[in-house]
Amino acid sequence: MACIISSTSSNSGKTLLSLLIISWIKSINKTVQTFKVGPDYLDPQQLTAVSKKPCRNLDLILSGKEWVKESFNHFGGLSDFSLIEGVMGLFDGIGSSSKGSTAELAKVLNLPIILVVDASGKAASLAAIIKGFKEHDKQLKIAGIVLNNVQTPRHKKILLEVLNQINIKSLGCLPICKDLKLPTRHLGLAPAHEILDLEFKVKKWASIAREYLDIENFKNLLTSPKIKDKRIKYSSRNDSVLLHPIAIAEDEAFHFKYQETKELLENNGMPTIKWKPLENKEIPKEAKGLIIPGGFPEQHAKQLSNSKTSLESIKIFSKKFPVYAECGGMMLLGKSIFDLEGREHSMAGILPFKAKKGSLNIGYREAISKNNSPITSPGKKLIGHEFHRWELVNETYNEKFKPLWDVKGWNIDRKNEGFCNHLIHASWIHLHWASSPKIIDNWKKSVINSLY
Repeated sequence: MACIISSTSSNSGKTLLSLLIISWIKSINKTVQTFKVGPDYLDPQQLTAVSKKPCRNLDLILSGKEWVKESFNHFGGLSDFSLIEGVMGLFDGIGSSSKGSTAELAKVLNLPIILVVDASGKAASLAAIIKGFKEHDKQLKIAGIVLNNVQTPRHKKILLEVLNQINIKSLGCLPICKDLKLPTRHLGLAPAHEILDLEFKVKKWASIAREYLDIENFKNLLTSPKIKDKRIKYSSRNDSVLLHPIAIAEDEAFHFKYQETKELLENNGMPTIKWKPLENKEIPKEAKGLIIPGGFPEQHAKQLSNSKTSLESIKIFSKKFPVYAECGGMMLLGKSIFDLEGREHSMAGILPFKAKKGSLNIGYREAISKNNSPITSPGKKLIGHEFHRWELVNETYNEKFKPLWDVKGWNIDRKNEGFCNHLIHASWIHLHWASSPKIIDNWKKSVINSLY
């Protein structure tokens, strides 16, 4: 019943192998549901672009075991095949633990693992690496190995002999090849919209999969779970006679979002409208709320700064209707953004800070609300995820914008974070709305209250 593509470390080839398999499935006119372990946005974009079905995140920390099980079984059961891409290395979780790791998810869903190993510079040492992963947790089932970056036919022969000596099944050997290089950016893989000639690449990847992977074994390992309930329970429905449309910023600058957020809004009487700030347009007039997700505003800072109509529209809108801004979305609300070259560009000027390049901040966060925002109230706790390289400078709080919450993470002391008032929620922290029912309830109340 499906399998998990994992690896010994990040950048070993998990996404590459996933894309090859999906491309092959599409070439035989079958459907595949993809999933991604953890809170990633960029890998799921690529899996979505090739599979033509929204990739679903399975995150034990943000969403919990029952939510993860239900999402996997429901959406997996709607397709011919199912595939889960892991996160980082197999056992990597919070801090030095395996909490929230791919290994933990494999045990929760009782699924076998395909381990991708970067074979470059390896021969007999491969045995020690694989044996170490097998012995580390004997509850896990490693169904086979895919070797990546195999250098020559001679190298391949050596590696297969090593696997044979330790009685481990090889499910493929991927060569070093320009067709197997995926473009990257400063936070990981490049967004899907930056992949050139995608359809050509998908055909090429399908051909490579047939040539270098054990397709027959993958067929069995990718079998979807049997669907038990055609309607997923967690996507709470609150039908309303009155519809309250919500604008969601969605373009090359803002695209870090979960598919479930849109579904949840629409199930609760809030149809979504795509709005592209980069196109220098006003927020759609019918919108009664605005969501600005994360993304890469720093890469598009000049164009955003020149989009005066968009920026002025946000200023006017934020005085009447609720605005929810995550990470890059929050940066848009500030005074200015320093771009990749260190040049400063003015932004909406709603919130009191500037944003410039800093050190990497990444990890799960426990956030306890200090003040009211459109989605939370004082004392309420939410779990989110932080992932950014830009930082805020010259930030201040005042009567107009108060600290949103106290935030704590692994090896991070509790501190003030985010900005809020009754109409604005702005934070570095990404939240998974669908697994926190109170978020959608509070958001809808904020939308309705703003109309009176």
